Order: sequence, then structure tokens, then C-alpha cells
Amino acid sequence: MNRREFSAMLPMFAAAFAEAEAQTTPSTQAAPHAALETLVSGRYPPIAPANPHPGPRQSQRFLLGVLPDTIRLEAHETHLAPGCPPEPIETHKHTEMWFVREGTARLMTAGVTRDLAAGEMGLCIAGDQHTIYNASQTEPCSYFVVAVGPPE
Repeated sequence: MNRREFSAMLPMFAAAFAEAEAQTTPSTQAAPHAALETLVSGRYPPIAPANPHPGPRQSQRFLLGVLPDTIRLEAHETHLAPGCPPEPIETHKHTEMWFVREGTARLMTAGVTRDLAAGEMGLCIAGDQHTIYNASQTEPCSYFVVAVGPPE
């Protein structure tokens, strides 16, 4: 092969290299936000509890990472014992959704408090103050949380 023939093949090598790079699985690529893994489509079983110490509030994370469009996604389930104290009032850059599985959760968003029964959903838009806690002194409460927004 002479230099002319080799030069004519360079675009083909470049295209093959680019295609191989594009086929790299996203989970092995660096996430847009250094501390978070890039998420891929698939199954996400629960991982280690977020707070492994026994107490009135127990959470179990399913995922925390960044979608390909640099959108942070988190999902976890929380169980609250009867009379569990409220979380501190917080404000985030992300939007949070709570899906109540059992019991009644008391959700405060933007200064308005609402009770959410099993099967209902609460929503807090990014930037609004919020807190959530078990509305009952005698029954447990559990909810599933999905948080979506920019990396924080």
C-alpha cells in the first residue's frame, strides 16, 4: 500500500473509530457532574439504605445519577414510624414527587400543608420550600420519591 492509498483510507478509519466511541456504554463514561454516575436504561433494584442506623425514618435508594441530558435523577423509598418528626424545611434546584404507598403523609410546600393518603401524589416544584412527615401518631407511613432537576 502506498501513501496515496493509505491517505484515501483515513476517513474510513476515523469513521470506524467515532462509531466505536459512540457505542461505549454510558455507564462507563464520565458523568457530566463528576460526583454522579451517568444513568442508563435498565433495572435498578434497591441498594444499601441511605441511613443504615435504626430510627424513625428509614430510606432505601434505588438510583442517583445523571441522565444523558445532564438532568439529575434520584429515586428512593422512605418509611416513617408513627410520630416521626418532620424533615427540616428545605429548598432544592430539583423538583420532587412523593407517591404515598401506605399511611398518611403531611406535606408542606410553599407554605401550604396538605395530607396525602395512600395512592396519592404530592409535588414540590424546584425552588419551593418543603417538608414531609408522618401525619399519624399511631400508624406508619411510606412513600416513594422521584427527584428530577439539574445536578446540585
